[in-house]
Amino acid sequence: MGSNPLLAVTMGDPVGIGPEIVARTFAAAEDVGARGLIVGDPLVVRRAVEVCDLQLEVHPVDAVAAARFEPGTVDVLDTHALDEPLAWGEIDARAGRAAIAAIERATSEALAGRVDAIVTGPINKEAIWAAGSPHLGHTEMLGALTGSSSPETMFVVRELQIFFTTRHLALREAIAQVTRERVLAAIQSAWSALQVFGYDQPRLAVAALNPHGGEGGNFGTEELEHIAPACEDARVAGLAVVGPVPADSVFHQGLEGRFDGVLSHFHDQGHIAAKTFDFGDNCRCRGS
Repeated sequence: MGSNPLLAVTMGDPVGIGPEIVARTFAAAEDVGARGLIVGDPLVVRRAVEVCDLQLEVHPVDAVAAARFEPGTVDVLDTHALDEPLAWGEIDARAGRAAIAAIERATSEALAGRVDAIVTGPINKEAIWAAGSPHLGHTEMLGALTGSSSPETMFVVRELQIFFTTRHLALREAIAQVTRERVLAAIQSAWSALQVFGYDQPRLAVAALNPHGGEGGNFGTEELEHIAPACEDARVAGLAVVGPVPADSVFHQGLEGRFDGVLSHFHDQGHIAAKTFDFGDNCRCRGS
């Protein structure tokens, strides 16, 4: 990798696909205008390098300053979480603890200013829960580690940003939480995020929850009772918000350039739209 910025890349679950993805990424990386180092356990990275038959030397370091960033070498900031290989593909509390340790170390390095950003490898939620983590996933864990009162997920597909009113909840619970107050807060947060990413006057669409936008209450009343009033509250506050727009068309309209962002209301509503169009390269997180 080239010069700044410096990225800390967590290995993910050590017995999943994370280490292989990370190792292959470093092996294939050309000059992308950034330097990177893996955060995790060197023995895990070595096994991934061997399994993938990569021409990479693994260089363990205990401090970011000791990284060499040399061609053909991958620097691994050692978390010292594992002292022996674990069986592939099994849910294991030890693997969960190792994945958590990598996220914690990468975050601490970023907060201390020793790296500019972190990139996270895939984790196994059951493994981190087996290790005692109270967090539902990366978003909540990063929120706690950074002291963010409102960690949020943002997907980026082409020029369209996708936001969420709720995330990791059972569908029944998620629907129950689509309230006027919560939708308005999500609109305000999405608006602020768009401004951070360079949109001075963002164009934000709010998805409907029910088929056809509820058809005037015949297919559900959430639009009438909560979503439309929240959109009006936002407009009164000076935000250019459109909605509720039926979810089967709002994402297409966004990709066509009509909106800068779309607020979806539950996990799969936004995830299916984003990942169908661009499965591998769309997830970013922010905290506020």
